[in-house]
Amino acid sequence: MEFWKIDRILLNFLEEDVGFGDITTESICRGERAKAVFLAKEKGVCAGLDFSIRIFQLLGDVKVIRAWEEGKEFKKGDVLLEIEASAEVLLKGERTALNLLQRLSGIAFLTREFVKRLQGTKTRLLDTRKTTPGLRYFEKYAVRMGGGTNHRFALYDMVLIKDNHKRIAGGIGEAIRRVKERIGPAYKIEVEVESLEELEEALSWKVDIVLLDNFSPQMVREAIKLIGGRAEVEVSGNITLDNIKDYAIEGVDYISSGSITHSARWLDISMRVL
Repeated sequence: MEFWKIDRILLNFLEEDVGFGDITTESICRGERAKAVFLAKEKGVCAGLDFSIRIFQLLGDVKVIRAWEEGKEFKKGDVLLEIEASAEVLLKGERTALNLLQRLSGIAFLTREFVKRLQGTKTRLLDTRKTTPGLRYFEKYAVRMGGGTNHRFALYDMVLIKDNHKRIAGGIGEAIRRVKERIGPAYKIEVEVESLEELEEALSWKVDIVLLDNFSPQMVREAIKLIGGRAEVEVSGNITLDNIKDYAIEGVDYISSGSITHSARWLDISMRVL
């Protein structure tokens, strides 16, 4: 995304919090300059610190003294950021900058935990479109910082035929036929299948990727044999930290999980004026 577009979104975030002005800060501050640190209260993975810094910069002149590396793990007590600016800039930007950093670092940390479970396999972790409205770019960025891989960003950059598409078209074959008729080979076609019978039908239409939805590990193994390398394979549905390794079977290219974005816990990070 272009920098000016990111700035526009960040300015909207500030507008939500600052609005017509910070009546407390503007009443107290008298032009003082101050230093502040972002302090980690628990372990995590850094994601979004650059956006947090930019939030302060949009409010005024800021000197960055030190900053943690994006994608790097941190522990309780680590100083993630030290900056110097006017006290007014620091206090006005504090909550917005922290909210974004806490949210994105939480996603990166949970993603990293999932990725660690896949070490030693050839399977990659994918995110989904189950993101907070208005935060998709940032949350998918956090997934990358955690070591995950982005699936399609939105509805316009890839074909994914799901259960409701099949119902509307009257079947999986007709849904695929309509897509191929409309767009030809311009985009990869992925089809969600819920049974081995649907899988066979999808493969007969020479799709690029099949998504095995809510298959058991044993069913995944049967599906892999049936596919025989004719399409890439994604597995999804009720994937957890406890069972993800069971699905990282030879032949599974991707495992997708919406939980890494929609269920990630905010991390505890605070700002302290020195």
